[in-house]
Amino acid sequence: MDSTYTAYNKVLSTLFTGFALCLIPIERAKSSEFEQQAEFELRLDDNSNQSAEFEYRVRYNPKIRFNDTWSLNSFIVTGNEYGSSHNTLDDGESDYLYMRRLYLRHQGDYGKTELGVIPTYKGRVSSSGLSKDGWIKGVRHVRKLGNDNLEIVLGELSTLDASKALQTPETLNYIEIEYSARIDQQWSYEISAERMTGGNFVRTEMRYKTSELTTLFAEFIARLYETKYKTVWGLESEFALANYPIEYFVHYAFVDDDFGLRAELTEDFLGTGHGIAGELGGSINDSGLAWFAGFEAVENNSRFQIGINWEL
Repeated sequence: MDSTYTAYNKVLSTLFTGFALCLIPIERAKSSEFEQQAEFELRLDDNSNQSAEFEYRVRYNPKIRFNDTWSLNSFIVTGNEYGSSHNTLDDGESDYLYMRRLYLRHQGDYGKTELGVIPTYKGRVSSSGLSKDGWIKGVRHVRKLGNDNLEIVLGELSTLDASKALQTPETLNYIEIEYSARIDQQWSYEISAERMTGGNFVRTEMRYKTSELTTLFAEFIARLYETKYKTVWGLESEFALANYPIEYFVHYAFVDDDFGLRAELTEDFLGTGHGIAGELGGSINDSGLAWFAGFEAVENNSRFQIGINWEL
């Protein structure tokens, strides 16, 4: 059953993606009925624990907009695991491509509601938030409260195998309640209670904009009833080199060795213990082509990446 489903999912996703990518013009589609976004990435990944590899990633987001409030959304991407979206170049055993999300969205003045295999986020992805390439089988409701938002998510997060992302959920094991607020033009915060991966967690995040281009942030996750936690401190900003703007992002993280799967599923997971990471990037032209370079170091492992990214 699983092997048949996996083969069917892969064939369907490949055919749909291949056909849809043929429809992508040089500029992003402007149709009011069918919308699409695509992203291509090629990088050199040099890890101290293994030989350097060339890897590629394809992300594709098609959307059918029925009217001003209702839409059907999907997400198809390379990679075969929850937090992994890259394939190794010239490796016939890792040419994965799966549809990871398929959901209805209703958006209005009240906020939005999503139902199906939904994204892991309501907007911006935090370093301590779940991977942007992941999924949750369930429902999300976001209610606007002035400038603030109250988010409730109910669903299932069980399998981490991308080939099984669209399988029918069997149990309710994911609950998230999050309140996000903007104090003023500089300060904002989030606080949430979570039930996932067999544990109960509280998460909080504070962000401070020192200028239009620079933001400082601090994030903290604690596993309840245990003295286990993860913390992240970081900075994102931009500087100019001979009038050429370069964006950068740096952060420090600490994760308890026994924190569990919740840490590994986060967007910027470096490893357990103390870790640092940084990334630089800039635009190459006006058609969405950009470059990036990054470095990570945690315990006895280091990693260097450099590559190009093209958004359509």
